[in-house]
Amino acid sequence: MVWDPQQYLKFSGHRLRPAVDLLMRIPEIPVRSAVDLGAGAGNVSRLLKQRWPKADITAVEGSAEMVAAGRKAAPDLEWRHEDLTSWHPVERYDVIYSNAALHWLPDHGALFPFLMEQVEPGGILAVQMPRNFTARSHLLIAETALNGPWRSRLEHLVTPPPVQEPSFYHDALAPLSESIDIWETEYLQVLEGENPVKEWTKGTWLTRYLDLLQGAEKAAFEDAYGERVARAYPKNSAGQTLFPFRRLFIIAQRKT
Repeated sequence: MVWDPQQYLKFSGHRLRPAVDLLMRIPEIPVRSAVDLGAGAGNVSRLLKQRWPKADITAVEGSAEMVAAGRKAAPDLEWRHEDLTSWHPVERYDVIYSNAALHWLPDHGALFPFLMEQVEPGGILAVQMPRNFTARSHLLIAETALNGPWRSRLEHLVTPPPVQEPSFYHDALAPLSESIDIWETEYLQVLEGENPVKEWTKGTWLTRYLDLLQGAEKAAFEDAYGERVARAYPKNSAGQTLFPFRRLFIIAQRKT
């Protein structure tokens, strides 16, 4: 999947808020090393460096486009262009942090214990993932994919939500954890512009569908989804679009 940093950062303020909320809930522990998994364009990785200025901060990102943007935005970090599905670090970290990235990876029942095993004893695994996949914004992507001439090319992407219930992650992490804090927040995002929910999804979940289409068919698919989602999220009297968005937060401390 090809990521467009400019498209993703169109809503950087809204996307940054849960990242900061997660970062601020990490308890005070000695941090010598931290890694940001799925670092994107580096705007969050820089905040990790501000929180722990003496620590070695590593930013891991699978998109070459995002890594290029990140190296410009945060040149003082160690950047690694690496697919998260094959990430196997040679050292443990005091903090493993991941904001809006792990929902792209499969088999969370194995993934989360593996990540905790890469944390130093007493260290922290801190994760935020969107859990908005049953919202109209995302269901309408699937509906559009299954109702058009592009169905045969897109229907394999229509799968169950990639993020499980909070209790799933508690059970997966409990054997390795001293303490676990899991919560959900639904942000009522006030968006501006023409069809902003389409533009939002175009920076993330919609991209995987658009990448499989070309030319006029690609434009037709985007237009068909755009019509559906504009009806689902009409503007209010002030010309704004209200877009509720639920996110799951996990902070687990490894047993010493």
